[in-house]
Amino acid sequence: MTDPAEWVKGIGGNIAAHEAVSQVLPKETSVVCAESYGTSSWTKTAELSVILPGGSPKRYFFKCIKGPSARALVEGEYYSASTIEAVVPGLVPKPAGWGVYNDGESQVYFYLADFHDMDLSVAPEPEYLISRIAELHQRGTSPNGMFGFPVPTVLGKFERTVTWEKSWAKAFARQIEDVIRYDNERNGPWPEYDAACRQLIDVVIPRLLEALQSEGREIRPALIHGDLWENNVGIDKETGKTIVFDPGSTYAHNEMEFGTWRCSWAFHFNSPIYMRLYQRHVVPSEPVEEWHDRNRLYSIHPYLNDSAGHPGSVSRQL
Repeated sequence: MTDPAEWVKGIGGNIAAHEAVSQVLPKETSVVCAESYGTSSWTKTAELSVILPGGSPKRYFFKCIKGPSARALVEGEYYSASTIEAVVPGLVPKPAGWGVYNDGESQVYFYLADFHDMDLSVAPEPEYLISRIAELHQRGTSPNGMFGFPVPTVLGKFERTVTWEKSWAKAFARQIEDVIRYDNERNGPWPEYDAACRQLIDVVIPRLLEALQSEGREIRPALIHGDLWENNVGIDKETGKTIVFDPGSTYAHNEMEFGTWRCSWAFHFNSPIYMRLYQRHVVPSEPVEEWHDRNRLYSIHPYLNDSAGHPGSVSRQL
């Protein structure tokens, strides 16, 4: 069992806070309350209220998770958010740190960031959001000119392969192979589906994505949020500015960001205005006439990820 001394004593709220969380905060910060906040399919989330060394109050967003992809989720989010914050300050809640503790039964990984009270029901103002996303894609450059990311990241609850590749077709194929494997593990074999997946990897991906880097054409690996859908975008109730959160970034073809906007669950971003505004900032890659085909291809990744995370989902049949 966990030693009681390892838990912060005398705090309010309905969530226990481990001393490991305090160690991520500025030295001599006092935790005063940890209260459940928001909803999450895979993690436990809370609002953490503290008193900083100078006596001023501050709130943090706290999430914790157990399980096979727990470390990749919190470490990946920390590095994703830190990288985004360095490129476009204020686009994501500023990350504070991540860590791990044992709750007496298993390892628990946690993540801390600045707290923002957000309205998730309002459609983001198109021009403000799109200009910031375009800035992220244009200014977020790969440290080695390759596709990938320094640490594993997670989409939903599934870790994605982000090993460095010069070929975008190979990098994306690895990510597709990830979600196909996760989907088969959760939903079982389906011969016709397996044949279609083989065709996708062997024929469709090389045909559409190798064209981006052939016959003199080039694409630059761009920093993407990685899970940019409506439930990861909110309006700060204090400032009125749009904030995105829960990133699982990678340096990718920028157009991959928008595969999820084509999915059946999109309810704001399926409006053409968002994509049209983006293409005023960043023109489609050559061959331009294949943009819609690439967008269909990129939508398969979130569909299969959704199918793996929700057994029986219709996403597998789309």
